Amino acid sequence: MRFPFIVVPLIAAAAAPVCLNAAEREFEKSTHVYKTVDDLEIKLDAYVPDGKSDAARPVAVWIHGGALINGHREGVSGRMRDALLQRGIVLISIDYRLAPETKVSGIHEDVKDAFAWIREEGPAELGIDPDRLAVHGGSAGGHLTLVTGYLIKPRPQALVAFWGYGDIVGPWLSEPSPHARHATDISQEAAWKQVSGPPVSDSRERDGNGGAFYRFCRREGIWPKAVTGWDPDEEPEEFIPYMPLLNVSEDYPPTLMIHGTEDTDVPYEQSVLMADAFEKHGVEHRLITVEGGEHGLAGAEPDDIDAAYEAAVAFIVDRIGTGD
Repeated sequence: MRFPFIVVPLIAAAAAPVCLNAAEREFEKSTHVYKTVDDLEIKLDAYVPDGKSDAARPVAVWIHGGALINGHREGVSGRMRDALLQRGIVLISIDYRLAPETKVSGIHEDVKDAFAWIREEGPAELGIDPDRLAVHGGSAGGHLTLVTGYLIKPRPQALVAFWGYGDIVGPWLSEPSPHARHATDISQEAAWKQVSGPPVSDSRERDGNGGAFYRFCRREGIWPKAVTGWDPDEEPEEFIPYMPLLNVSEDYPPTLMIHGTEDTDVPYEQSVLMADAFEKHGVEHRLITVEGGEHGLAGAEPDDIDAAYEAAVAFIVDRIGTGD
């Protein structure tokens, strides 16, 4: 059976900027510390397109994936970065403290503080207009993108969640995974040893193997407790503030979701559930279903992948405009 695309209603310390090139447009990349916790500096990267603009430029924030356990700000989507820079939009990619060394409550604090820096310091530092702001991200970054729809005030003008999720306690996470991608022979003791060091906001700085720990969590069905510290069976109420699926309201920003039907890491149904919640509350939204797409759309038809990314860029531009 073929699934067509489905359309549903809708404290700063900067490194020296470096001139780079993306899809034939020059830009400056700079790194800023938006927050320090104890001795851990938490950073964001800003990509500012070259050329003069008569007004402050719109900004699109990228949030990286990695199951809240892995990843870093340099894991920005090259396709989205290049397309947005070509349209004169500033792109900002943020780090945040990673689980399980930091629990999800701390991750949400970091996301709020990153957006506070963008709003308060971004206009002077980067020449941006924080009132024209979109958020996008993949997987866990798609999840956190959905979180910004109710966590961040003022709310963003647009959200794009690539293979994201709004539920963090369902069977797909709280029961052992049947998928080969999550198989591992690592023992419980060895798994926890991988993440036994101090907090990190860039998984490259962790001594252990966060990927091995993630596979262990999925194999055992303990991811919700590992990243939050709460038991979903005994303390379900604790999870409510951290679940986009339970925090949709009529004030939620316009949202585009992109998801492959064969995703074995984040089930396609996660985006369907969010679409249902948006429909219930009258939120403008669109779900693009990509037939045969695994996690990250691997295995899907190239034309379908291209069309999905083109739609994502158009969705953002339609709501925050261009910077030229």
